[in-house]
Amino acid sequence: MKAQPSGPKALQWLNALVPGIITAAVVFGPSKMTITSKMGASYGTSLLWIVVVAIALMAIYTGMAARIGRASKLSFLGLVRQKWGQPVTMFIGVGIFLVTTSFQAGNAIGAGVAMAELTHTSTTAWVILFSLLAITMLFFRSFYKLLEKVMISIVLLMLFSFVTTLVLSRPSPAILLEGLKPSIPDGSMPLVIAFVASCFSLVGALYQSYLVQERAKSLKMQDNRKVEDRSLPGVLLLGVMSACVMICAATVLHTRGIAIVSAADMGKSLEPLFGSFSTILFLVGLLGAAISSLIGNATLGGTLLGDALGKGYSMNDAGIKMYIAAVMLIGGIIAICFGKLPLELIVFAQSITIFVVPTIGVALFSVANDRQIMGDLVNSGSTKFFAAIGLLVVFCLAAIHLQQLIFN
Repeated sequence: MKAQPSGPKALQWLNALVPGIITAAVVFGPSKMTITSKMGASYGTSLLWIVVVAIALMAIYTGMAARIGRASKLSFLGLVRQKWGQPVTMFIGVGIFLVTTSFQAGNAIGAGVAMAELTHTSTTAWVILFSLLAITMLFFRSFYKLLEKVMISIVLLMLFSFVTTLVLSRPSPAILLEGLKPSIPDGSMPLVIAFVASCFSLVGALYQSYLVQERAKSLKMQDNRKVEDRSLPGVLLLGVMSACVMICAATVLHTRGIAIVSAADMGKSLEPLFGSFSTILFLVGLLGAAISSLIGNATLGGTLLGDALGKGYSMNDAGIKMYIAAVMLIGGIIAICFGKLPLELIVFAQSITIFVVPTIGVALFSVANDRQIMGDLVNSGSTKFFAAIGLLVVFCLAAIHLQQLIFN
């Protein structure tokens, strides 16, 4: 019997990684680069263990979402509608739409600021340009395939830059190992909470179920179960990039006592590799992170709103593209009008997140534990245990956010 050629199998394996890479690109935006840089610059590598914990929880829930996408022909919100009715479905879908719209403003501002600092021009002009380019991309014949190429290119470019800089900065192995021991330095709790809340993203995790189903459609598969779950490499990429940014900031900035107050300060963490060009390269990386989130975040918000309204969820449907465009347009308008996220919008987004994210967590956990839906893809005992811990973390974060909103 002749051996099967390895080429097609290798290509299939790489194709299976795409949904996970897109999820990583959606989550790793300008805010993540800023938070991890500040953690490294302020506290060295002492918070490195937080990356491991957040990524482990993200991996569990992303894997659950991928199995949900494989197990059912119905979308995630379709299953929510079936189990709990339209009100809960609308609550999740509209809530995600509102949150992603506010995040979209931040992504647009991040892209505009990065390009404006690179070219010494107006931020507003770049916000308009990138928003229009993102909307234009929607109306290419095959939007999902274009999304794949853009996301993969940006993620790989960022990964190469961060890993190369990490190698050249030569961090001490002993210090890195010390950073894996759980500890919370004085004054670091706000950054810890911000990082866990942004890295352990249940909104990004649930989107994996849609990406798996979209992948099955693009490959014309009749059975979603034939789409292999390759979500873990994408989540690990997210962890590697976060860790690299933190370690570079710890090695270069923390040791020199440099506090981060601007993007230029963050750029100094790349000096071991790029010297005087480090700030320019960091701004390019910030731009890449902003663009990847600019596209992915809007796609997520628009797709989930369309599904909640019963209009479908295929990224190539004209109706869904209009919802995605709405996220891009509203976010761009907010960015242009204010130049930075207004405090009222941040509070509004946080207040919605407090209630929407725990609801998503409970829904993911419940659906993935339902043997009637999942069949042999139902959660194992160990997955249930660690997913329950993740759910506890989500509720604790929600309680902390609620306390901050009430007392601040």
